[in-house]
Amino acid sequence: MYMPDRPMAAPYDEGPSSPLRLLLNILWLIFGGFFAGVAWLIAAAVMAITIIGLPWCFAAFRIALYTFLPFGQEIRSRPDAGVLSVLGNIVWFVFAGWWLALAHLILAVGLALTIIGLPFAWAHLKLAGASLFPVGTEVVPRGTPRWL
Repeated sequence: MYMPDRPMAAPYDEGPSSPLRLLLNILWLIFGGFFAGVAWLIAAAVMAITIIGLPWCFAAFRIALYTFLPFGQEIRSRPDAGVLSVLGNIVWFVFAGWWLALAHLILAVGLALTIIGLPFAWAHLKLAGASLFPVGTEVVPRGTPRWL
């Protein structure tokens, strides 16, 4: 319903499938995002093969999907995440999270040095944050309301 007192959203930024986000996701995949997503998929597969890594394989797979299309999506905590998610995140942080976040941070700094690489640096910063504590999170389109 149109309300005359409210401004309409800009057409280039409507929802996760806007043309600008589509273009950024395509460029992201061409210039390294595809390989980063494949690396996360390989990590998830390796974790799935081992019995010990199975609880973290779903988090790595979630980050892989997020890595393939980071523009127009966000990663956030699930409302039903509990104490086991906290414990899983602690183990993840100690063994993998901090150095994965550091790698994404280094890539972000390198990309931020160029003007063209700024959107991709932002995507790597989002991935660095997602790499720290991924257990008990979900990937949703940007602007999706939170369920209480």
